Amino acid sequence: MEQYKQEFIEFMVDSQVLKFGDFTLKSGRKSPFFMNAGSYVTGSQLGRLGEYYARAIHDHYGLDFDVLFGPAYKGIPLSVATTIAISRLYGKEVRYCSNRKEIKDHGDAGILLGSPIQDGDRVMIIEDVTTSGKSIEETFPILKAQGNVTITGLIVSLNRMERGKGDKSALEEIQEIYGFPASAIVTMQEVVESLYNRPYKGKIIIDDAMKARIDAYYEQYGVKA
Repeated sequence: MEQYKQEFIEFMVDSQVLKFGDFTLKSGRKSPFFMNAGSYVTGSQLGRLGEYYARAIHDHYGLDFDVLFGPAYKGIPLSVATTIAISRLYGKEVRYCSNRKEIKDHGDAGILLGSPIQDGDRVMIIEDVTTSGKSIEETFPILKAQGNVTITGLIVSLNRMERGKGDKSALEEIQEIYGFPASAIVTMQEVVESLYNRPYKGKIIIDDAMKARIDAYYEQYGVKA
């Protein structure tokens, strides 16, 4: 595992973004783990988060794109922090863009905020996590309505590695339906490998009991090999 991935997993734990316990997801599934990017709230956290995203985008896709699009609302700070990090780490200037939930009809009017999207733009989408692919259902037509744009990929922070609407993972379904690749900074498998029975700051984050619960969850909702 790359060093930045190990650091990112520990960063999620330290920031209380990735938690283990009893959680009910929007889908109704009862999950032993939960990730909430809304818990990144400080300047230093957002700065580090942007750097992890920037490295993952660079590793998975390179930097041959023009716009980093973050769907409202959580995608807005993600896109801003990551465009800053890409500029600082790689000297590459990309524009950030997000959508509004409600179309603004005065001043800076329209559905988009940040950079306009134009014909010929290559757009990378950034999100926190994708479980069902519902956000992309809303995002895809917004982007396509802006003109002749190419979506170069989707990057999320955590691949939960569970089924979407069918037997494939949400990221696999997105690739199949929309025709662009989808990747994550880390997968849940990498999280488990990193934390299982390994002391971190004097604690065992994933002990035998939690590992058994995670395994049981994937027996029910995991992607079939």
